[in-house]
Amino acid sequence: MAELLNVKPTRMELLNLKRRITLARKGHKLLKDKQDALVMEFLTIYDEALRLRGELGEKMAEAFRALQAAEMDAGTLRLKEIALSVKPNREVEIKERNVMGVPVPLIEAESFRRGADERGYAFVSSSVKVDVASEKFEEVLETAVRLAEVEETLKRLAREIEVTKRRVNALEYIIIPRMEATMRFIEQRLDEMERENFFRLKRVKALIEARAGG
Repeated sequence: MAELLNVKPTRMELLNLKRRITLARKGHKLLKDKQDALVMEFLTIYDEALRLRGELGEKMAEAFRALQAAEMDAGTLRLKEIALSVKPNREVEIKERNVMGVPVPLIEAESFRRGADERGYAFVSSSVKVDVASEKFEEVLETAVRLAEVEETLKRLAREIEVTKRRVNALEYIIIPRMEATMRFIEQRLDEMERENFFRLKRVKALIEARAGG
């Protein structure tokens, strides 16, 4: 049997309890709907994360193959000198957007892909293979940033799903059953009190009639 709430068995409390149960059931439905919607959103974004992880793996493999080709073409020392002369990447701005009431990151940035003249190293001291390697790593960076945004979104959605699930379970298995059990107890107690009053009135009436007859 569910634990009872600490309330007085009165009709006022019974009415109040019925209102609370109605509100609790509505709240439970809203939270359950939110939980289901969050799970659907999570699964959709999870599929995107899997795709991006696969894409990132492929692009990293391509980038390192291009780097090996550039190293063979320009030499290790020259490649290090070129790398040191490269300008910093464009800055990113991290904002937030709302997904099902959950604030998730939104990374805004211009494309990381640059032309050979924008990277900072001297064009005459470079080679086509160095340019290709640079381009491949810029693609890796672009995908990695997108993946970071998606994976952080997944983490936040997962936390919200867990919190919502706990609230749904608390209402479904603890709060609502406790209020319903208390409501039934109050109804039974009021019925008992009504029967007691009825029999008491009958006894009083019988006594009055007996005295009147005597």
